[in-house]
Amino acid sequence: MAEMTFWDHLDELRRVLFRVCGVWFVLLIGFFIAMPYLFDTVILAPCHNDFAFYSLLHKIGDLLQLSDEFFTQQFEVKLININLASPFFIHISTAFWMSVVVSVPYLLFEIWGFIKPALYENEKSNVRTALGIGTIMFFLGVLLGYFMVFPLTLRFLATYQISAEIVNQISLNSYIDNFMMLILMMGLVFELPLVTWMLAKIGLVRKSFLRKYRKHAIVAIFIIAAIITPTGDPFTLSVVAIPLCLLYEMSILIIKDKKEEIVEEEE
Repeated sequence: MAEMTFWDHLDELRRVLFRVCGVWFVLLIGFFIAMPYLFDTVILAPCHNDFAFYSLLHKIGDLLQLSDEFFTQQFEVKLININLASPFFIHISTAFWMSVVVSVPYLLFEIWGFIKPALYENEKSNVRTALGIGTIMFFLGVLLGYFMVFPLTLRFLATYQISAEIVNQISLNSYIDNFMMLILMMGLVFELPLVTWMLAKIGLVRKSFLRKYRKHAIVAIFIIAAIITPTGDPFTLSVVAIPLCLLYEMSILIIKDKKEEIVEEEE
């Protein structure tokens, strides 16, 4: 195969960008058309007491005969809109972000196809594995954010009252901003093992360093978890912090110091 010039690479990159934008645009149109249905069945689902996670908490409470409000609370949220143009722009922005999230696997596939010719055989295996694991971890984070982190945060903040004389009325804009922020943040946070692995490959992070500062990392993780889910109960904090701690431990397991790599090559 003839070696490609700089302009050939630039031309190939342009074709990749066109294909990615084409797939994203098709998804955007599809989500825009389906948005009224998706709003009722997916986006607004955490506002209702029959949401999957709330039902699970109720079942746990019934099974273990727990009377704590955390397991027995009946929860409903009614959103209000105070801006004339908000529904239209939220319709567009929500369709946009959902199309971005869903198009991630195709984006990574195109990135793989673009960089593959420039890699050695051993590098191809590493990069292919990294992109595959990165995709899976991203969607695991999104699912955890949707089914657990956001519902817990919503339930706490929507029912929190600074005074009995103040009635909480949650605006549509506020709800969507928090919904998108928390879910996308959880998806990105779950990329921690992949980022650590890549930093280790280029020599910026070592396994011994991660082990040495494990305690500091755990404290930092709980601080981050407290920021993401500003709730008062330890269960909600643990829902976010424990997966992050497990991701940190996974990062330690998947990277190898130079000595370990040399031993493997010799074997």
